Amino acid sequence: MANVRQLLTSLQFADSAFPSGFYTMSHGLEGYSQARLVSRDGVQPLLAGLLLHSVGPSDATALAAAHRAAGDGDVELVQEIDQRLFASKLNAEMRTASVRSGHQLIDLGAELTDHALLAEYAGRVRLHSTPGCQPVAAAVVYAANGVSTRDSVASDLFAFSASFVGAALRLRLTDHRQAQAVLLETAGVIEQATEAALERDLADLGGCAPMADIMSARHERAEARLFAS
Repeated sequence: MANVRQLLTSLQFADSAFPSGFYTMSHGLEGYSQARLVSRDGVQPLLAGLLLHSVGPSDATALAAAHRAAGDGDVELVQEIDQRLFASKLNAEMRTASVRSGHQLIDLGAELTDHALLAEYAGRVRLHSTPGCQPVAAAVVYAANGVSTRDSVASDLFAFSASFVGAALRLRLTDHRQAQAVLLETAGVIEQATEAALERDLADLGGCAPMADIMSARHERAEARLFAS
């Protein structure tokens, strides 16, 4: 069980107020909204589907693997996982959003935490030796602060979910009360996606959500956008 400091660290980095750039993303939701393919009642099922078939198999799996590698002090493997995750993202929009958020996270994380591997990875990101995808940056920051792999994955999936629901609010697909109901209903899905990511082999990294990829591709070319993704 995590001690209080580790728990507070996971809460801090998963908080919507943390300046990682998550507030600029809809994680594909705006594309669905523009195409009129999601309604108020469809927000939670869409979130659950993305967690189980896209974010879980890709980002969460990479985070779990990178966290274990960081714990072992293997920065070369962390970089390999980072590059694999970047290559697995089909849409330029999703790659760009992940890297922008990752760079902000690792930059601030290295400033807040004195840790050799964290500093080394942050240096590689600044030199563009590695992409710096958000889940991998999160993995390194969490590992440097002693947060367990399971808690790190669950925290990041919750951060994604909270950001998704926040986007639904701004897109007027939900209200504040229903948003909390959606998050609570999604807790079991986050747990399921977390456990699957912990068990998944790195060779199996990568989600399969064709419609989400299509919506992202359409969103890239939208005439007006509220969100970066």
